[in-house]
Amino acid sequence: MTKKAAIPFTNTLQESPFHSFWMAGFECTDKLNAFGNRVDFLLLTGHLQQLQQDYQNLLAFGIRTVREGIRWSQVEKRPYEYDWSTVRQMLRQGKALGIQQVWDLCHFGFPDDLTPLHPMFARRFAAMCRAFVTFYRSSYPDDILVMTPINEVSFLSWLGGDVRGTSPYCMGQGWEVKYALMRAYIEGVAAMREVDPSVLIMTTEPLVNVVAPLDANLEQLAEAQRAHELQYQAVDILCGRICPELGGSPDYLDIIGANYYYDNQWEVGTNATLSWVKEHADERWRGLRDLLSEVYHRYGKPLVLAETSHPGIDRPHWVRFVTEECAAVVQEGIQFWGICLYPIIDRPDWDRLDCWHRAGLWDAEQEPGDKPQRILCEPYAEALRKAQEIMRRTTLSESLSLRQAPVT
Repeated sequence: MTKKAAIPFTNTLQESPFHSFWMAGFECTDKLNAFGNRVDFLLLTGHLQQLQQDYQNLLAFGIRTVREGIRWSQVEKRPYEYDWSTVRQMLRQGKALGIQQVWDLCHFGFPDDLTPLHPMFARRFAAMCRAFVTFYRSSYPDDILVMTPINEVSFLSWLGGDVRGTSPYCMGQGWEVKYALMRAYIEGVAAMREVDPSVLIMTTEPLVNVVAPLDANLEQLAEAQRAHELQYQAVDILCGRICPELGGSPDYLDIIGANYYYDNQWEVGTNATLSWVKEHADERWRGLRDLLSEVYHRYGKPLVLAETSHPGIDRPHWVRFVTEECAAVVQEGIQFWGICLYPIIDRPDWDRLDCWHRAGLWDAEQEPGDKPQRILCEPYAEALRKAQEIMRRTTLSESLSLRQAPVT
């Protein structure tokens, strides 16, 4: 792996580009699942069919920023030919209701004739990125446009490169898949910036804590440290810290999106999950505030919690837990610009489509032949309102402190 000296980072964004601190993520994967079947979650969850209702429901919670996906496999059915009709419909509905859309260009899915290891993958992806920005700016020339080129490169390269969970269905090829994905990512950013230098890039990578076993020896401690550091490879490549031959640059990174779930801390080797419910019972557990701070001080860029949720009855407890951690980050003086509840609408499992996770603010109840209905999870909703008040007071207090700070 080629390395070069670390480049000092400068943050050019002083104010949040987002319309609301609280955000909603609509599960938008169009991947091939473990059985080789194409899934399309914008359709399966009923989001495309109920776009207006879904957006209107968010307004009651003051949510005006959402994460959406274009579904590359549906947009580009033939090489270099693009159908933006569905995306255009989504854009119009968002504009009508004052909803800001942050777009994923590749959310685990690619056209049928491509895999990350295909020799034309990066070129095709860059061409699509260029076409999307051209299309978008033809209708909305003055918008702030925040983009995620490829969602969770770290996870996708493991899923498709090491455990045969999606295309290209490899074992032991995780690094090769990651390298190919990051080649495409970087070429995609360069292509977008050629069309519009103002496009903002938000990464969305898993935020994890990998620990050694209790009473570990030196070798196990070193192994855990190496495993923990792997989470930064994709972003390090993007900004040119490693693999500079791919053309990464600090200018290609504007906002760090960290995806954090209840099972994002585990023991190396056994893969045993550290329990967030009994976090203080295990000295290896690290608070979310600590992990976010680590990322911020590594890259010096504004942060967003780009995905977070918990399935089942723990939904309200999780949102309270996460909010308290994020409030501590704000109080530390870190640029922290939002929390995205993901998924906002319940979603099924990729590989077992009859198994729904019950992780959304709204459950998606479906009768045979009908579109999924929206059933608000009332305990979650009540906890969210309390969480929003906590963050409102925290951000207000932090803002007052900054205004009252003496000028030096």
